[in-house]
Amino acid sequence: MTNDSKEAKITETIIQVIKEKNPQTVEQLTTLVKEKINIPEKEILNHIIKLQNTGKIRLKKQTPPTPIKLATYLKTEQAIWYWATITIAIATVAAVFTIPEDFYPWIYIRYVLGSVFVLWLPGYTFIKALFPTKVPIPTSSPELDTIERIALSAGMSLALVPIVGLLLNYTPFGIRLTPITLSLLALTLTFATAAIIREHKASLKQDSLSKKDY
Repeated sequence: MTNDSKEAKITETIIQVIKEKNPQTVEQLTTLVKEKINIPEKEILNHIIKLQNTGKIRLKKQTPPTPIKLATYLKTEQAIWYWATITIAIATVAAVFTIPEDFYPWIYIRYVLGSVFVLWLPGYTFIKALFPTKVPIPTSSPELDTIERIALSAGMSLALVPIVGLLLNYTPFGIRLTPITLSLLALTLTFATAAIIREHKASLKQDSLSKKDY
């Protein structure tokens, strides 16, 4: 067997193993290829790197397994969105109650945070609670998934905020700044907490299915 035909066979075997077995790590891929072709692991690894560099295969960064405890999951990178949401919500409430309307230029911070607080956070956390991992409409790439989530979040915020105002209108509090701000804060925190809990459970389920599939 010539060197070119040998490399072609290794390439074909690697691609075939990826399609049929869907290995989760390079180590698993190397082991499966070695079972089909009796060559040194170092040679297989070099060939995998070569295929990665030429764009014939794409190796994904391996994500660590999801922690079983929610408290531990809240300390991972996956929960950054949750803490960012909580921080923005609390910072907005603090800005609303501490920055006077005539206190320039700090009032612009209140305007920016208030816009995000009203037009984005309620819908975002609500959509995240309903669909913690994927949006309901299938998309072909993560970028499109993000765009759809943004569109759904903005639309849902425009629907939720008037409903909150309508409900407050029939309470003794009325439609005033303080009740609306605190109601939206409570709504956002509730949806965000429900979302992170559902996301954690979905991640655990996905990890379990991945192990079974392999």
